[in-house]
Amino acid sequence: MSPSPDPAELRDLASTVAADIAAYLREEVAVGHQPDTKSSGTDFVTAIDRESERRIVEAITAVRPDDAFMGEEGTDTPGTTGVRWVIDPIDGTTNFVHAHPGFSVSIAAEIDGDIVAGAVADPMHDQLFEAVLGGGARCNGEPIAVTTETDLSKALVATGFSYDPDRRRRQAEALMTILPRIADIRRMGSAATDLCGVAIGRVDASFEIGLNHWDLAAGALIAAEAGAVLRWPDADGMTIACAPGLAGELIPLIESVGIV
Repeated sequence: MSPSPDPAELRDLASTVAADIAAYLREEVAVGHQPDTKSSGTDFVTAIDRESERRIVEAITAVRPDDAFMGEEGTDTPGTTGVRWVIDPIDGTTNFVHAHPGFSVSIAAEIDGDIVAGAVADPMHDQLFEAVLGGGARCNGEPIAVTTETDLSKALVATGFSYDPDRRRRQAEALMTILPRIADIRRMGSAATDLCGVAIGRVDASFEIGLNHWDLAAGALIAAEAGAVLRWPDADGMTIACAPGLAGELIPLIESVGIV
């Protein structure tokens, strides 16, 4: 039996590929790309999403030809090594289409179903976030950590909204309960970017319902390794990441609004 892969090597491969794709996206973002739609009229996809995913799979396969892949744009390839790569080639396509900061490249590696390594590249801010399970998180090679905020009324909280119009309405109504209790809300348009924002202390917390595995796999690991309290989505589909000093109040507050 071959030895289990080194998670640090998987992180390094994810980081190298994510940085290369981020450079490609910086070149393409200034070019007008007409988007198609997927699940709704606001759920965009472009040819660059598909090409980025193809390039990611090709680059990783060149190094690790027998691994499995799951990608937002349809890649679903079995493997024989126990390693699966979870890919979101552009998380925040709406931002990319509008040349608006807040989109990212997200690549995570799982071993036997457990996320052990991940990288998120933010092209517009030239930032590369990365983490390995049990090894901490860093940005552009420097260690990062969540904020030490403990006062809920001072918390800056990121969130996102569903593509489904009825769920979007319910999410807006939920903010009427949450917003008076915190400092403010930010809506960046990319779950991976939000989770890395928690990891580096740009925001104190983030929450969102209905995320797909490729949306959060790398970012959630990075946030957790930076010290965030992480609530993984369960039956209600809610994901929450926050500074430890806020978890006791913020998580019950978000859960209490009952977004479904």
